[in-house]
Amino acid sequence: MTRASELSTLVLHGLRLKSMVAVEQVADLFGLDTAAVRDALAVAEAAGHARHRQGRVSGWGLTSDGRVENERRLGAELDAAGVRELVDGAYRRFLAENQKMLATCTRWQVKEIDGEQVINDHDDAEYDAAVITALVELDDAVQPVVSDLAALLDRFSIYGSRFEHALERVRSGDASWFTSPMIESYHTVWFELHEDLLASLGIDRASEEVV
Repeated sequence: MTRASELSTLVLHGLRLKSMVAVEQVADLFGLDTAAVRDALAVAEAAGHARHRQGRVSGWGLTSDGRVENERRLGAELDAAGVRELVDGAYRRFLAENQKMLATCTRWQVKEIDGEQVINDHDDAEYDAAVITALVELDDAVQPVVSDLAALLDRFSIYGSRFEHALERVRSGDASWFTSPMIESYHTVWFELHEDLLASLGIDRASEEVV
């Protein structure tokens, strides 16, 4: 049976994945009750693990201590479930596709014309179709990884349908769903999955192995 995470763990983790967010966004991410998330954030704030900021960019975020606590909880969860090696194996499979994903996103944003890189204005349907085909191939590779992770820990089940939705929007002609950081674009979901795996395994992104 897939192991479920504690609500308090999911709340801290939602802040890790989303950086600076509203209560409702954390609740929506994991399908949690909004009032329960609000209560958990109050507890996390009292413990020095989370804080709410007001201003031009407002919302809840992790403190430095909260980031450490988030990784401690995720690591303990992996060990308690006895799935660390399996999650690490899935991470290695994901990492094998990561550079391809980065290159594909770059191709979507810029293209080469007469030896110079220019912003992709998406007027060349044939060019865009080729990049979307590359994205579909990446999706074919990452979906089994996500499925295997979700079979180990329930919190990983949030990724498969989000990838599907973003890809569907891209294929329907909405270019923003490929790489826009302002929405649940394919790249946004990919980045969050990457961050999830790094946090779960206690790996520093700056020192991560490049495959």
